[in-house]
Amino acid sequence: MGKRTKTIFLLALPLQIILVKWLGSYPEIVEKYYSNGIYPYISRFLRILLGWIPFSFGDLLYFTLIVLAIRYIYLRWKSIKSRPLAFLKNIFVVLSITYFLFHLLWGLNYYRQPITEKFGITKEYTKEELTVFIEHLIERSNFYQSEIARDSTLPVVIPYPKKEIFKKTSEGYKILQKQFPDFEYKNRSLKSSLFSIPLTYMGYGGYLNPFSNEAQVNGITPKFRLPTVSGHEVGHQLGYSAEDDTNFIGFLVSSVNDDPYFKYAAYSHALGYCLSDLARRDRERFEEMVKGLNQGVRENFNEISRFWDKYENPLEPVFKAIFNTFLKANNQEEGIQSYNSVVGLLIGYHAKYGF
Repeated sequence: MGKRTKTIFLLALPLQIILVKWLGSYPEIVEKYYSNGIYPYISRFLRILLGWIPFSFGDLLYFTLIVLAIRYIYLRWKSIKSRPLAFLKNIFVVLSITYFLFHLLWGLNYYRQPITEKFGITKEYTKEELTVFIEHLIERSNFYQSEIARDSTLPVVIPYPKKEIFKKTSEGYKILQKQFPDFEYKNRSLKSSLFSIPLTYMGYGGYLNPFSNEAQVNGITPKFRLPTVSGHEVGHQLGYSAEDDTNFIGFLVSSVNDDPYFKYAAYSHALGYCLSDLARRDRERFEEMVKGLNQGVRENFNEISRFWDKYENPLEPVFKAIFNTFLKANNQEEGIQSYNSVVGLLIGYHAKYGF
Protein backbone atom coordinates (compact mmCIF):
# COMPACT_ATOMS: atom_id res chain seq x y z
CA MET A 1 0.00 0.00 0.00
CA GLY A 2 1.47 3.36 -1.07
CA LYS A 3 2.05 6.32 1.24
CA ARG A 4 -0.68 8.35 -0.42
CA THR A 5 -3.24 5.55 0.01
CA LYS A 6 -2.25 5.13 3.64
CA THR A 7 -2.68 8.85 4.23
CA ILE A 8 -6.17 8.75 2.71
CA PHE A 9 -7.19 5.87 5.00
CA LEU A 10 -5.65 7.66 7.97
CA LEU A 11 -7.57 10.88 7.32
CA ALA A 12 -10.74 8.92 6.69
CA LEU A 13 -10.85 7.51 10.24
CA PRO A 14 -11.95 10.70 12.10
CA LEU A 15 -14.35 11.52 9.25
CA GLN A 16 -15.91 8.09 9.57
CA ILE A 17 -16.32 8.50 13.32
CA ILE A 18 -18.04 11.86 12.85
CA LEU A 19 -20.33 10.45 10.15
CA VAL A 20 -21.34 7.44 12.26
CA LYS A 21 -22.10 9.60 15.29
CA TRP A 22 -24.10 11.97 13.08
CA LEU A 23 -26.14 9.08 11.67
CA GLY A 24 -26.65 7.87 15.22
CA SER A 25 -28.63 11.05 15.88
CA TYR A 26 -31.19 9.92 13.29
CA PRO A 27 -32.23 6.37 14.26
CA GLU A 28 -35.23 6.51 11.94
CA ILE A 29 -32.87 6.97 8.97
CA VAL A 30 -30.66 4.08 10.12
CA GLU A 31 -33.75 1.92 10.64
CA LYS A 32 -35.21 2.62 7.20
CA TYR A 33 -32.16 2.75 4.95
CA TYR A 34 -29.69 0.49 6.72
CA SER A 35 -31.32 -1.97 9.16
CA ASN A 36 -34.34 -2.54 6.90
CA GLY A 37 -32.62 -1.41 3.71
CA ILE A 38 -29.17 -2.61 2.68
CA TYR A 39 -28.26 -4.67 5.76
CA PRO A 40 -30.66 -7.59 5.10
CA TYR A 41 -29.02 -8.06 1.69
CA ILE A 42 -25.53 -7.95 3.20
CA SER A 43 -26.48 -10.45 5.89
CA ARG A 44 -28.25 -12.78 3.46
CA PHE A 45 -25.30 -12.70 1.04
CA LEU A 46 -22.78 -13.58 3.77
CA ARG A 47 -25.03 -16.34 5.14
CA ILE A 48 -25.33 -17.87 1.67
CA LEU A 49 -21.59 -17.49 1.10
CA LEU A 50 -20.38 -18.94 4.41
CA GLY A 51 -23.33 -20.62 6.11
CA TRP A 52 -22.79 -23.97 4.37
CA ILE A 53 -19.26 -24.32 5.76
CA PRO A 54 -19.50 -26.74 8.73
CA PHE A 55 -16.97 -24.80 10.83
CA SER A 56 -16.53 -21.15 11.71
CA PHE A 57 -14.80 -19.32 8.87
CA GLY A 58 -14.79 -16.13 10.94
CA ASP A 59 -12.95 -17.78 13.83
CA LEU A 60 -10.30 -19.06 11.43
CA LEU A 61 -10.05 -15.58 9.92
CA TYR A 62 -9.46 -14.03 13.34
CA PHE A 63 -6.85 -16.67 14.19
CA THR A 64 -5.04 -16.16 10.88
CA LEU A 65 -4.96 -12.39 11.27
CA ILE A 66 -3.60 -12.66 14.82
CA VAL A 67 -0.83 -15.04 13.65
CA LEU A 68 0.05 -12.74 10.74
CA ALA A 69 0.16 -9.71 13.05
CA ILE A 70 2.51 -11.49 15.47
CA ARG A 71 4.65 -12.65 12.56
CA TYR A 72 4.80 -9.11 11.15
CA ILE A 73 5.92 -7.64 14.47
CA TYR A 74 8.51 -10.39 14.97
CA LEU A 75 10.06 -10.04 11.51
CA ARG A 76 10.04 -6.25 11.49
CA TRP A 77 10.82 -5.52 15.11
CA LYS A 78 14.03 -3.61 14.33
CA SER A 79 12.26 -1.45 11.76
CA ILE A 80 9.39 -0.82 14.19
CA LYS A 81 11.81 0.30 16.91
CA SER A 82 13.67 2.64 14.55
CA ARG A 83 10.51 4.09 12.95
CA PRO A 84 7.74 3.92 15.59
CA LEU A 85 5.64 6.67 13.99
CA ALA A 86 5.45 4.75 10.71
CA PHE A 87 4.32 1.66 12.62
CA LEU A 88 1.72 3.72 14.49
CA LYS A 89 0.47 5.07 11.16
CA ASN A 90 0.04 1.49 9.88
CA ILE A 91 -1.98 0.62 12.98
CA PHE A 92 -4.36 3.52 12.40
CA VAL A 93 -4.70 2.58 8.74
CA VAL A 94 -5.78 -0.90 9.80
CA LEU A 95 -8.17 0.62 12.35
CA SER A 96 -9.68 2.85 9.66
CA ILE A 97 -10.33 -0.09 7.33
CA THR A 98 -11.70 -2.21 10.19
CA TYR A 99 -13.97 0.61 11.39
CA PHE A 100 -15.39 1.03 7.89
CA LEU A 101 -16.02 -2.68 7.34
CA PHE A 102 -17.51 -3.14 10.82
CA HIS A 103 -20.12 -0.44 10.38
CA LEU A 104 -20.87 -1.29 6.76
CA LEU A 105 -21.34 -5.02 7.39
CA TRP A 106 -23.19 -4.84 10.71
CA GLY A 107 -22.24 -2.12 13.20
CA LEU A 108 -24.68 0.60 12.13
CA ASN A 109 -27.43 -1.53 13.68
CA TYR A 110 -26.28 -0.14 17.03
CA TYR A 111 -27.97 3.11 16.00
CA ARG A 112 -31.32 1.78 14.83
CA GLN A 113 -34.63 2.45 16.58
CA PRO A 114 -35.18 0.54 19.84
CA ILE A 115 -37.16 -2.69 19.63
CA THR A 116 -39.82 -1.24 21.95
CA GLU A 117 -41.07 0.83 19.02
CA LYS A 118 -41.48 -2.26 16.85
CA PHE A 119 -43.66 -3.98 19.44
CA GLY A 120 -45.30 -0.86 20.85
CA ILE A 121 -44.26 -1.67 24.43
CA THR A 122 -42.41 0.00 27.28
CA LYS A 123 -39.58 -1.25 29.49
CA GLU A 124 -40.89 0.45 32.62
CA TYR A 125 -42.38 -1.77 35.35
CA THR A 126 -43.07 -1.85 39.09
CA LYS A 127 -41.92 -4.39 41.67
CA GLU A 128 -45.48 -5.67 41.89
CA GLU A 129 -45.58 -6.25 38.13
CA LEU A 130 -42.25 -8.04 38.41
CA THR A 131 -43.43 -10.40 41.16
CA VAL A 132 -46.66 -11.24 39.31
CA PHE A 133 -44.66 -11.96 36.18
CA ILE A 134 -42.21 -14.14 38.11
CA GLU A 135 -45.13 -16.20 39.42
CA HIS A 136 -46.16 -16.80 35.81
CA LEU A 137 -42.62 -17.81 34.81
CA ILE A 138 -42.32 -20.16 37.79
CA GLU A 139 -45.57 -21.86 36.82
CA ARG A 140 -44.45 -22.27 33.19
CA SER A 141 -40.95 -23.45 34.13
CA ASN A 142 -42.30 -25.97 36.64
CA PHE A 143 -44.87 -27.21 34.12
CA TYR A 144 -42.40 -27.92 31.31
CA GLN A 145 -39.79 -29.35 33.70
CA SER A 146 -42.36 -31.83 35.06
CA GLU A 147 -43.67 -32.63 31.58
CA ILE A 148 -40.18 -33.40 30.29
CA ALA A 149 -38.55 -35.08 33.30
CA ARG A 150 -41.71 -36.79 34.63
CA ASP A 151 -40.32 -36.06 38.08
CA SER A 152 -40.25 -32.65 39.75
CA THR A 153 -36.85 -33.40 41.33
CA LEU A 154 -34.93 -34.19 38.15
CA PRO A 155 -33.14 -31.59 35.99
CA VAL A 156 -34.00 -31.24 32.30
CA VAL A 157 -31.44 -32.78 29.97
CA ILE A 158 -31.80 -31.84 26.29
CA PRO A 159 -31.18 -35.02 24.24
CA TYR A 160 -30.37 -33.32 20.92
CA PRO A 161 -26.89 -32.76 19.45
CA LYS A 162 -25.92 -29.11 18.89
CA LYS A 163 -26.65 -29.27 15.15
CA GLU A 164 -30.22 -30.36 15.89
CA ILE A 165 -30.62 -27.49 18.35
CA PHE A 166 -29.44 -25.06 15.65
CA LYS A 167 -31.92 -26.59 13.18
CA LYS A 168 -34.78 -26.29 15.67
CA THR A 169 -33.79 -22.67 16.32
CA SER A 170 -34.37 -21.95 12.63
CA GLU A 171 -37.75 -23.70 12.85
CA GLY A 172 -38.65 -21.43 15.77
CA TYR A 173 -37.92 -18.38 13.64
CA LYS A 174 -40.28 -19.69 10.96
CA ILE A 175 -43.03 -19.83 13.58
CA LEU A 176 -42.18 -16.37 14.95
CA GLN A 177 -42.17 -14.96 11.42
CA LYS A 178 -45.86 -15.81 11.01
CA GLN A 179 -46.68 -13.26 13.71
CA PHE A 180 -43.81 -10.85 13.04
CA PRO A 181 -42.67 -10.98 9.37
CA ASP A 182 -39.49 -8.99 10.10
CA PHE A 183 -38.04 -12.07 11.79
CA GLU A 184 -37.69 -14.03 8.56
CA TYR A 185 -34.58 -16.21 8.77
CA LYS A 186 -33.31 -18.14 5.76
CA ASN A 187 -29.91 -19.59 4.82
CA ARG A 188 -28.88 -20.51 8.36
CA SER A 189 -25.35 -19.61 9.43
CA LEU A 190 -25.38 -20.69 13.08
CA LYS A 191 -22.32 -22.53 14.35
CA SER A 192 -20.44 -23.66 17.40
CA SER A 193 -17.43 -21.40 17.90
CA LEU A 194 -13.94 -22.86 17.51
CA PHE A 195 -13.05 -20.59 20.43
CA SER A 196 -15.70 -21.98 22.82
CA ILE A 197 -13.25 -22.58 25.67
CA PRO A 198 -11.68 -19.09 25.45
CA LEU A 199 -15.20 -17.63 25.22
CA THR A 200 -16.12 -19.45 28.42
CA TYR A 201 -13.09 -18.11 30.27
CA MET A 202 -14.13 -14.66 29.07
CA GLY A 203 -17.66 -15.26 30.38
CA TYR A 204 -19.57 -15.22 27.06
CA GLY A 205 -22.22 -17.56 25.69
CA GLY A 206 -21.56 -16.62 22.08
CA TYR A 207 -21.07 -13.75 19.67
CA LEU A 208 -21.85 -12.59 16.16
CA ASN A 209 -18.86 -12.21 13.86
CA PRO A 210 -19.64 -8.85 12.18
CA PHE A 211 -17.28 -9.52 9.28
CA SER A 212 -18.49 -13.01 8.30
CA ASN A 213 -22.03 -12.65 9.72
CA GLU A 214 -21.77 -16.08 11.35
CA ALA A 215 -23.75 -16.52 14.56
CA GLN A 216 -21.28 -18.15 16.96
CA VAL A 217 -22.46 -20.17 19.95
CA ASN A 218 -20.30 -21.24 22.87
CA GLY A 219 -20.50 -24.97 22.19
CA ILE A 220 -19.63 -26.13 25.70
CA THR A 221 -22.46 -24.22 27.37
CA PRO A 222 -24.90 -26.56 29.19
CA LYS A 223 -27.38 -27.73 26.57
CA PHE A 224 -30.51 -26.49 28.31
CA ARG A 225 -29.20 -22.95 27.71
CA LEU A 226 -28.33 -23.43 24.02
CA PRO A 227 -31.83 -22.78 22.57
CA THR A 228 -32.02 -19.25 23.97
CA VAL A 229 -28.33 -18.54 23.30
CA SER A 230 -28.76 -19.68 19.68
CA GLY A 231 -31.88 -17.56 19.29
CA HIS A 232 -30.01 -14.62 20.82
CA GLU A 233 -27.11 -14.83 18.36
CA VAL A 234 -29.42 -15.18 15.34
CA GLY A 235 -31.19 -12.06 16.63
CA HIS A 236 -27.88 -10.24 16.25
CA GLN A 237 -27.55 -11.75 12.78
CA LEU A 238 -30.93 -10.29 11.82
CA GLY A 239 -29.69 -6.83 12.72
CA TYR A 240 -30.62 -6.34 16.37
CA SER A 241 -27.53 -5.12 18.19
CA ALA A 242 -28.68 -4.28 21.72
CA GLU A 243 -28.08 -7.16 24.12
CA ASP A 244 -31.42 -6.78 25.89
CA ASP A 245 -33.16 -6.88 22.49
CA THR A 246 -31.46 -10.12 21.50
CA ASN A 247 -32.02 -11.68 24.93
CA PHE A 248 -35.69 -10.86 24.39
CA ILE A 249 -35.65 -12.29 20.85
CA GLY A 250 -33.91 -15.42 22.15
CA PHE A 251 -36.79 -15.86 24.58
CA LEU A 252 -39.48 -15.21 21.97
CA VAL A 253 -38.15 -17.60 19.35
CA SER A 254 -37.61 -20.36 21.93
CA SER A 255 -40.98 -19.91 23.63
CA VAL A 256 -42.98 -20.15 20.37
CA ASN A 257 -41.09 -23.28 19.34
CA ASP A 258 -43.21 -26.45 19.29
CA ASP A 259 -40.50 -28.34 21.14
CA PRO A 260 -41.05 -28.52 24.95
CA TYR A 261 -37.29 -28.45 25.61
CA PHE A 262 -37.12 -25.08 23.87
CA LYS A 263 -40.11 -23.79 25.82
CA TYR A 264 -38.47 -24.84 29.07
CA ALA A 265 -35.21 -23.19 28.03
CA ALA A 266 -37.10 -19.96 27.28
CA TYR A 267 -39.11 -19.74 30.50
CA SER A 268 -36.31 -20.85 32.81
CA HIS A 269 -33.83 -18.42 31.24
CA ALA A 270 -36.28 -15.52 31.52
CA LEU A 271 -36.99 -16.58 35.09
CA GLY A 272 -33.29 -16.38 35.94
CA TYR A 273 -33.09 -12.77 34.78
CA CYS A 274 -36.27 -11.80 36.61
CA LEU A 275 -35.26 -13.47 39.87
CA SER A 276 -31.88 -11.73 39.74
CA ASP A 277 -33.68 -8.41 39.31
CA LEU A 278 -35.98 -9.15 42.25
CA ALA A 279 -33.02 -10.21 44.43
CA ARG A 280 -31.50 -6.74 43.93
CA ARG A 281 -34.78 -5.06 44.84
CA ASP A 282 -36.18 -7.27 47.63
CA ARG A 283 -34.05 -10.14 48.90
CA GLU A 284 -36.70 -11.43 51.27
CA ARG A 285 -39.36 -11.62 48.56
CA PHE A 286 -36.84 -13.28 46.26
CA GLU A 287 -36.15 -16.04 48.77
CA GLU A 288 -39.86 -16.64 49.23
CA MET A 289 -40.47 -17.01 45.49
CA VAL A 290 -37.52 -19.34 44.95
CA LYS A 291 -39.21 -21.82 47.29
CA GLY A 292 -41.92 -22.26 44.64
CA LEU A 293 -39.47 -23.74 42.13
CA ASN A 294 -39.43 -27.45 41.41
CA GLN A 295 -36.23 -29.10 42.61
CA GLY A 296 -35.47 -30.05 38.99
CA VAL A 297 -35.53 -26.39 37.93
CA ARG A 298 -33.21 -25.52 40.81
CA GLU A 299 -30.86 -28.29 39.70
CA ASN A 300 -30.67 -26.75 36.23
CA PHE A 301 -29.90 -23.34 37.75
CA ASN A 302 -27.20 -24.98 39.89
CA GLU A 303 -25.82 -26.66 36.75
CA ILE A 304 -25.33 -23.37 34.95
CA SER A 305 -23.86 -21.79 38.09
CA ARG A 306 -21.35 -24.63 38.51
CA PHE A 307 -20.42 -24.35 34.84
CA TRP A 308 -19.48 -20.66 35.05
CA ASP A 309 -17.80 -21.12 38.44
CA LYS A 310 -15.57 -23.80 36.92
CA TYR A 311 -14.15 -21.32 34.41
CA GLU A 312 -13.97 -18.29 36.69
CA ASN A 313 -10.61 -16.59 36.43
CA PRO A 314 -8.93 -13.25 37.31
CA LEU A 315 -9.03 -12.02 33.68
CA GLU A 316 -12.80 -12.40 33.21
CA PRO A 317 -13.59 -8.98 34.78
CA VAL A 318 -11.01 -7.43 32.43
CA PHE A 319 -12.67 -8.94 29.35
CA LYS A 320 -16.09 -7.81 30.57
CA ALA A 321 -14.79 -4.32 31.29
CA ILE A 322 -13.47 -4.12 27.71
CA PHE A 323 -16.80 -5.33 26.32
CA ASN A 324 -18.63 -2.89 28.60
CA THR A 325 -16.59 -0.03 27.13
CA PHE A 326 -17.22 -1.32 23.60
CA LEU A 327 -21.00 -1.40 24.17
CA LYS A 328 -21.06 2.10 25.62
CA ALA A 329 -19.00 3.38 22.69
CA ASN A 330 -21.60 1.87 20.37
CA ASN A 331 -24.72 3.58 21.66
CA GLN A 332 -25.57 1.17 24.52
CA GLU A 333 -25.48 3.49 27.50
CA GLU A 334 -26.06 0.71 30.03
CA GLY A 335 -23.07 -1.21 28.76
CA ILE A 336 -22.93 -4.82 29.87
CA GLN A 337 -25.84 -4.21 32.24
CA SER A 338 -28.05 -3.98 29.14
CA TYR A 339 -28.28 -7.79 29.23
CA ASN A 340 -30.46 -7.46 32.34
CA SER A 341 -32.75 -4.85 30.75
CA VAL A 342 -34.51 -7.74 29.05
CA VAL A 343 -36.75 -7.94 32.13
CA GLY A 344 -38.60 -4.78 31.14
CA LEU A 345 -39.06 -6.02 27.57
CA LEU A 346 -40.45 -9.36 28.78
CA ILE A 347 -42.92 -7.73 31.16
CA GLY A 348 -44.00 -5.16 28.58
CA TYR A 349 -44.49 -7.80 25.89
CA HIS A 350 -46.40 -10.10 28.23
CA ALA A 351 -48.71 -7.27 29.25
CA LYS A 352 -49.59 -6.52 25.63
CA TYR A 353 -49.43 -9.90 23.87
CA GLY A 354 -49.32 -12.53 26.61
CA PHE A 355 -47.46 -15.85 26.41
